Amino acid sequence: MDMLVPDIEESVPLPASMAEALPDLSPADELQMRANTIKFFSDLTGQPIVPNEADAESAVSLAREMVENPTVRPDFTQYPNETIALYAGLAARYNHMIVKELSDLKLYVVNKLFESVEAADDVKTRIQALKALGEVDGIDAFKKRSEVTHVIKPLEEVEKELLSVLEGIEYKVVSETPVSNAESH
Repeated sequence: MDMLVPDIEESVPLPASMAEALPDLSPADELQMRANTIKFFSDLTGQPIVPNEADAESAVSLAREMVENPTVRPDFTQYPNETIALYAGLAARYNHMIVKELSDLKLYVVNKLFESVEAADDVKTRIQALKALGEVDGIDAFKKRSEVTHVIKPLEEVEKELLSVLEGIEYKVVSETPVSNAESH
C-alpha cells in the first residue's frame, strides 16, 4: 500500500501552539463555540450534560459578572462543561430579541396594563396601572403639549409688517450728562 503524503509548502510558518492557531474570538463567540463542542460530544457519547447545584451557582455568577461588566473576558477553561453549557443556555435565552417589531412589544405592554387595570382589587393599584398606561408613547394622557405654527409669507409682506412695527416704535433720545467726582461729594 502506498503512503499518501500531502504537499507541504516550505514557506508557510506553522503556529507555535494550538491557541495561537485559533482565531481571536469575542467572549460570546467563544462561549457559543465551547457550548456547541460540549453538545456535540454529549450527543456523540450519549452522556447528557447535567449541571449540579454548584455548576448552576457558577453559571449564574458568571452571567451576573458578564452583565455587570461586559468588557470582562472570562477564562472559560476554568469552568467544567456543565457550567459552560448552562451559562451558554442562560446567555442564549436573554441575548436575543423577544419580539421582531417594537410595536409588538408596545402592544403587549398596553394589553398587560389594561389587564392590570381590570384585575386590580384596590384603587391604588388600578390608579398606578392607569398612570403607567397614560404615559405610554402614543397615548400620552399626561404629556404637556405646545404647538408651533409656521407661516410662510412672501418677502414683500414680511417687509411691510416689519416696517409697520418699526414705524409704531416711539423713539426718545435721552442724553446723560456725566457727573464729575467733585459734584458728587
